[in-house]
Amino acid sequence: MIEFLRETLGPHYLVVKFVHVFAVMAWSWSTAIAYTSYLKPAYLKWRKNPDDPILEQRRDWAFEQFDRGAVVEHTAFPVLLLSGGLLFVLGNWNLDFHWLLFKLSIVVLVFFPIEVADYWLSHMGGNKYRIRTRGTPEKYQRYIQHHWKFFRITTPLITIFMPLVIFLAIVKPAFI
Repeated sequence: MIEFLRETLGPHYLVVKFVHVFAVMAWSWSTAIAYTSYLKPAYLKWRKNPDDPILEQRRDWAFEQFDRGAVVEHTAFPVLLLSGGLLFVLGNWNLDFHWLLFKLSIVVLVFFPIEVADYWLSHMGGNKYRIRTRGTPEKYQRYIQHHWKFFRITTPLITIFMPLVIFLAIVKPAFI
């Protein structure tokens, strides 16, 4: 199977690399503006005045729109995993490259668990729009809080590890 992939896709290594880099860009930046410019300010304004129904409505709208917008991020992530795997096979990479081992460790131990939780919170059981339309306001409020806690935990991780992974991929430092 590996030989078949190398023979078939090997001549298209740079195209696979383009797909991978494009997916990384879409995944890493698609929700950054929505979070920092809309969701976070709406949530923080509501926290200052939780009895204001207009602020609560804005907060809820921001969370629901964020869930919808995360489709780009959540489509790009499997594409980058698949294209990254292909690059590993096509480029004859191995884990003797310490920078690559470090990068893959971050992807597997940090990003993958974050994305699994994020998929669930945005599209599955934690989807705020579906919870709201099913008429369960207590559950809705609980999941708004769950998603906010998720952002508070993951934002520093993403802020640290995203640039590090990009650095490792571009520089491929020998000192690691």
